[in-house]
Amino acid sequence: MRAGTRRETVAGPAGRIECAVDEPPSAPRGLALIAHPHPLFGGTLDNKVVQTLARAFVELGYAAWRPNFRGVGASEGRYDEGRGEVEDLAAVLHHAKAVDPVLAGFSFGAAMQAKLGTKVAAQRMVLIGVAVTNFEVPPVPPGTLVIHGEVDETIPLQAVLDWARPQELPVLVVPGADHFFHRKLPALKQAVTGNWR
Repeated sequence: MRAGTRRETVAGPAGRIECAVDEPPSAPRGLALIAHPHPLFGGTLDNKVVQTLARAFVELGYAAWRPNFRGVGASEGRYDEGRGEVEDLAAVLHHAKAVDPVLAGFSFGAAMQAKLGTKVAAQRMVLIGVAVTNFEVPPVPPGTLVIHGEVDETIPLQAVLDWARPQELPVLVVPGADHFFHRKLPALKQAVTGNWR
C-alpha cells in the first residue's frame, strides 16, 4: 500500500495468519480490522477496495490491520466456508489487543465482519458490497456504514436494500460503481471519511 506498511504474523486457529499493518503518523485513535473478498475468487489483503479502506482509516487516525484469510498468501489453513474465517478475524483482534475496534470489510469480508460483530463489541462497522446473496448475514448495529455500488453485478443493490430494510439501516449508494468500484475508489474513500464521526 505504502512504504510504511509492515507485515505481521499472528497465531490463528488454523496456523499462521499473515497481516499487513498501516499506522497513522501519530498515536492511533484505535484499530480498524479490514477483511478481504472471497478467498476462492482471488480475494487477498492487497485487493484495491481493501487497500482503499486501509488508506481511509489511516487518514482518520486508525491503525489499519488487513489479514489474509486462511489459505491465502502466507496464511496457513484452508477455506472454511465462513466459519474459521470469523475465528481468524477474532484471533487478529486478540493478538492486537484491540479494544472497541472498527470492523470493516468488502464483499465476503463484509459478511464475515457482520458475523464477527455478533461476537465482539465494535466501535462501528463499515460494510462495502456486503455479500448478502451468498451468505447468511446477520443484522448489524445501528450506525453501521453500508456502502454499495449502484450497478454492482455481483451483489445486486436490491438484495442489499432488502437485507437493510427490516433493520431500518441506511445504504449509501455510489452512483455508477460496480462491485469492485472500478474508477470509483476515490468516491468510496470519500464515502468512508466523509461519513465518520
